[in-house]
Amino acid sequence: MILLRVVAGLTLAAHGSQKLFGSFGGSGPAGTRTFFAGLGFRTPLAMALIAGLSELGGGLLFAFGFLTPFAALALTVVMLNAIGTVHWKKGFFNSAGGFEYNLLIIATGVAVTAAGPGRLSLDHAFGWAGNISGPWWALALVVLAPMIALVTLTLRRQSHAPRESDEPRTAAAPSATVRIAAPKER
Repeated sequence: MILLRVVAGLTLAAHGSQKLFGSFGGSGPAGTRTFFAGLGFRTPLAMALIAGLSELGGGLLFAFGFLTPFAALALTVVMLNAIGTVHWKKGFFNSAGGFEYNLLIIATGVAVTAAGPGRLSLDHAFGWAGNISGPWWALALVVLAPMIALVTLTLRRQSHAPRESDEPRTAAAPSATVRIAAPKER
């Protein structure tokens, strides 16, 4: 279990550090913000930071086997959002930009949550691995993660109709103005 946790966790932590710090050839917060803006998120910088923190923090927690189901929840929500915004329309296979990689990450999180993080984990060292892992925890992950992702994906949509406060405050164009002739003085 340690090999699976460490490889998956550190891979996602590195991916998160690309978003947050521009590490490993990543675009950093500015580039990630631009990416999230292109996906239609209302608050692209906040979403970029949340995604990066979820991947970095969740990945490190997962790798160390610390609060494992909560780490898996963070990673699963990010992957479901990635599927919903980018990968689903590209089909299954990763070679075409599909969601197979995301699905493997989700399955890894659910499986480790169900089986427990293993003896070589902080959860086990603190004596609570049996209390925060197992089939019920995995079921909670499978139920909660899509609900959270659905809320995120629903709220991400920007309204395309301008609100009154968004409209510029300028004078009407001459062609749109009705002119009333004043009576001539005699």
